[in-house]
Amino acid sequence: MTSSADPKARRRLIALITVGVLVLVLAGIGVYGLLTGPAPRPDAPGGGHDPAPTATTPDGDGRELPAPRPVVASDDPEEFARNVATSLFTWDTGSGLMPLDYQAIIVEAGDPSGTEQAGLANDVAAYLPSREAWTDLRQYDTSQHLDITSASVPAAWEDALSQAQPGQIAEGTTAITIEGTRHRDGVWNDEPVTSTHEVAFTVFVVCGPTYDTCHLLRLSELDNPLR
Repeated sequence: MTSSADPKARRRLIALITVGVLVLVLAGIGVYGLLTGPAPRPDAPGGGHDPAPTATTPDGDGRELPAPRPVVASDDPEEFARNVATSLFTWDTGSGLMPLDYQAIIVEAGDPSGTEQAGLANDVAAYLPSREAWTDLRQYDTSQHLDITSASVPAAWEDALSQAQPGQIAEGTTAITIEGTRHRDGVWNDEPVTSTHEVAFTVFVVCGPTYDTCHLLRLSELDNPLR
């Protein structure tokens, strides 16, 4: 590579680390199929607060690589929403995994009725880099995590509940708006490169009495939360 190309490559790296992932505009924010709610399942798995163990997965050479950490279960809506947000924003391109691996671990925390599974998978994919962007970021050992600054039920959700007809929204369905700072770290010419970006989004969950533990329904568009 010539010296004249280095500034261009560096600018590309900064852009990849700094610019947020592109997301699809989801029609009818706050609707998401929640008006009918999930079908209650008497055999739904029970709740719990014990953190899940960190998993590993072998690579092609038989070495153990860190796997995405599962969303920690909780029967408290705010705590669960925070756990979802933490898992959603935590990834490492140097792990040997791909975006689909991180997507799958979030979808596993979804409503067990499967009503929102396809929509949730699309929501999560919109928060992750594309496969092409991931390959570029991997060259710079890019990783990401989230510092949460606030989590609360937005007024818009309270209004929606007050206007809903009996039975329109499953009992225990809640919207939690998360605000925080996304951190991305990478390496350029053996020197660390870091960026921060303020983010906000809404996590829709369903908890008791519909289920013994909370489950993820949908996610709002990134930086377009309910207020």
